[in-house]
Amino acid sequence: MRPFVSIGMPVFNGERYIEEAIASILAQTESDFELIISDNASTDRTGEICRLFAARDPRIRYRRNKTNLGAAENYNRVFWAASGPYFKWAAHDDICAPEFLQRCTEMLEKDPGIVLCYPRTIFINEKGERLSEFAEEVTFEHAAPHQRLRTWLMERPGGWCNLVFGVMRKDVLGQTGLIGKYQASDYILVGELAMLGKLHELPDALFFRRDHPGRSGVAHAGLLRTALWFDPAARKNGFYCPRWRWLGEYLKAVARARIALREKIKSAAVVIRWAIRFRSLLREDIVVAFRQFAQKRSSNEGTLS
Repeated sequence: MRPFVSIGMPVFNGERYIEEAIASILAQTESDFELIISDNASTDRTGEICRLFAARDPRIRYRRNKTNLGAAENYNRVFWAASGPYFKWAAHDDICAPEFLQRCTEMLEKDPGIVLCYPRTIFINEKGERLSEFAEEVTFEHAAPHQRLRTWLMERPGGWCNLVFGVMRKDVLGQTGLIGKYQASDYILVGELAMLGKLHELPDALFFRRDHPGRSGVAHAGLLRTALWFDPAARKNGFYCPRWRWLGEYLKAVARARIALREKIKSAAVVIRWAIRFRSLLREDIVVAFRQFAQKRSSNEGTLS
């Protein structure tokens, strides 16, 4: 019998926080779920901890990759292994309040037009102490897909992409490009979901996101390190122009979306307006790319001489 909710937890070297993260999931008031853990070839005690939990609770499935496949591939693997009608990603260092799943799925059951439901966020530090609270403060429940996309791109306060850790309709998520092998692909994913349906924010803070020195955004800071975190093969690709990549991926998401042609055109126009608004960053990408090209050419000439 398939579970009501599938939870996917990708992890690499998460021994410090994963025990608390798993415990918060097992304490959910909505108990009809499966927890799929994909270990990206950890070198610490992550595997040992996960196996102990899996031995005690049949709802947990632990898998280990032979090599580190990169964050994007690992995130997508837990989705592909999911069997429930609802799906949620869970980071190994975050905590969910006991009512998280129940409250989100109740809203999804109540309104078929909602494709992603998420609560407000409380940031905590490495000790679990509260730092601040975050809410989107805008609505993604307009009737038209292009209006929801415009809100996502042009009106939200920006910053963290906490929505990606909400509960989603698995069949709708399966229509998207999922997590791409490039920086900030979670933002493009949420934008694509916004075109496919409404995004609903619960008024209560039920998600505790840990901000600590070892989190991915800090540990893998910098253009190249971030690219390698998403995809270990990124070093072979040569140049890194992330904002141009985002522009292209948003346009591909528009083309892929199962929405009316008129809405596709309007959504593409929203993306173009967004690109024009941030054209200085696009120009910056070009400058950086030329520098990379010059450095690579100089290096090659030095090798040939």
